[in-house]
Amino acid sequence: MSKIDDQFPGSTMFDLRGKQSVRATFKLSQKAIDAIGLVAIHMGIKQKSLFDHIIEDIDALDSLAKTIRIKQFKKIPRKQKTFVLSRRTIEALEAISRAYGTPRDALVEYSVKKLESIISVEKARHEERKILLKDIIDHFNQGKSLYKNAVSILGKDDPFCRRIEKAVFACHKTEKELAVFIKKSKVLEKF
Repeated sequence: MSKIDDQFPGSTMFDLRGKQSVRATFKLSQKAIDAIGLVAIHMGIKQKSLFDHIIEDIDALDSLAKTIRIKQFKKIPRKQKTFVLSRRTIEALEAISRAYGTPRDALVEYSVKKLESIISVEKARHEERKILLKDIIDHFNQGKSLYKNAVSILGKDDPFCRRIEKAVFACHKTEKELAVFIKKSKVLEKF
């Protein structure tokens, strides 16, 4: 048994090497580059994991390669962008690229198009979240009014008022966190 087997029981050397990170540069449309960044940031996942998910499935990549129209792909203005991918993902990409004579860039570009449906759903959810945030702010303002009323009746040092104050503080903290989330999600509006 090797040292690797001791440290990672159940893992083969191939499994571990497949998870190694490598850098790869692709020429992609700005829309594809934006989609990758948007989904990774908004959903809180690493770009490498996103690539693993959308590219490593050989059967899906194989089916996709059959649908690519190279003439159409060449009309898309593109720019170079370097990403970190797992070795297994880059090997899958290379294998399909060789098998179909399709550029890796095209495989990545068309794979990323699958993200557009996720972005559309998230864009609609973003609009709903903005409405809900307004409701939360209204609810928070009612809580502040209730606290002020309780203080005027019972006094600030009353144990009941201190508990309301604690609840109002927690609501205020949550409201700020939600507002930051909505602000970060504004990029969805431009997509």
